[in-house]
Amino acid sequence: MTLQCNLSYFAANYGPNPICKGCLSCSKDNGCIRCQHKLFFFLRREGMRQYGECLHSCPSGYYGLRTPDMNRCSRCRIENCDSCFSRDFCTKCKSGFYSHRGRCFRGCPAGFAALEELMECVEGCEVGQWSEWGTCSRNNKTCGFKWGLETRTRQIVKKPAKDTIPCPTIAESRRCKMAMRHCPGGRKPAKTKDKKKKKKNLMERAQKQHSIFLATDKTSQ
Repeated sequence: MTLQCNLSYFAANYGPNPICKGCLSCSKDNGCIRCQHKLFFFLRREGMRQYGECLHSCPSGYYGLRTPDMNRCSRCRIENCDSCFSRDFCTKCKSGFYSHRGRCFRGCPAGFAALEELMECVEGCEVGQWSEWGTCSRNNKTCGFKWGLETRTRQIVKKPAKDTIPCPTIAESRRCKMAMRHCPGGRKPAKTKDKKKKKKNLMERAQKQHSIFLATDKTSQ
């Protein structure tokens, strides 16, 4: 049975929140069939039953579509979307998802950074290619040591949209073996001197012991 919506009649038959509130026409079994001009028609499903409602704004997962015939709530077709501007453009994602260009993501795409307070993906810090590894050195010297460090760098080509978004590292170093351990014209390492001194001491001790042996031998004769 279809009849013009009568709020007092349906309030008496359907409780304090009549299903025909805001209707232009309503059915006892199916709820609203047509809505007032500024309201949106929403077809609610509960198990095997479905009935029409007239709402000021569409529920989560739907957006308001205005047409000359009647305004309707249409379902968002974007995965993990909570509310949308149109069928294919999400304005707010479900909890745990980031909004990016009308879509919802678990993590932001490459080149974009997560803005946690808004759960949105914004342009991140863009860096260039790594340079070649620099000269192996230590204490600003390229010789005189066995091991040193070599460094490579890259430039920031685009600053992030927000100052709070960090940039990737732009310099890194690694251990390297120096091409020249001994500097040309420089003093020889102290370690080599110590070896020569030790060898000299051993030779002097040997000569001294030999002299004592010869002296003892003559005395015995």
